[in-house]
Amino acid sequence: MRKAPNLSISPEKVFFIVTKSRQSDGTATELDANSTSADDDAVHGSEDRSRITDRSELAGFIRELNVDEQIDLVALTWLGRGDGDLDSWKDLRQEASRAHNNRTARYLIETPMLADYLEEALSQFGKSFEDFEAPL
Repeated sequence: MRKAPNLSISPEKVFFIVTKSRQSDGTATELDANSTSADDDAVHGSEDRSRITDRSELAGFIRELNVDEQIDLVALTWLGRGDGDLDSWKDLRQEASRAHNNRTARYLIETPMLADYLEEALSQFGKSFEDFEAPL
């Protein structure tokens, strides 16, 4: 079995992004499911703010990552989406490096199924979300 390539970003950071992305997506899904009545406006207002807060926190976290971590995050997204495999990791990462710009956070946040793609990619590196869930 081939050794997985080294990542510049820690799995803990990726799983934090997975969690925040799911929170943001979950709130959006709840909004869609609950939008049956005009009487829900007050509830939607607080859920909208919650979703915006989650997305804002996620965007800030991604922006604070160094360039290599951001490149790995994009390459992991593409890997999880099926654009390559571990054998083509170097090529995925080179393409992510060429595409890197100051809109990485927005690109990732607006990627449908981001959390699923990242989780799938890390599973190919032998990492699972359960490994990083800390008991409260």
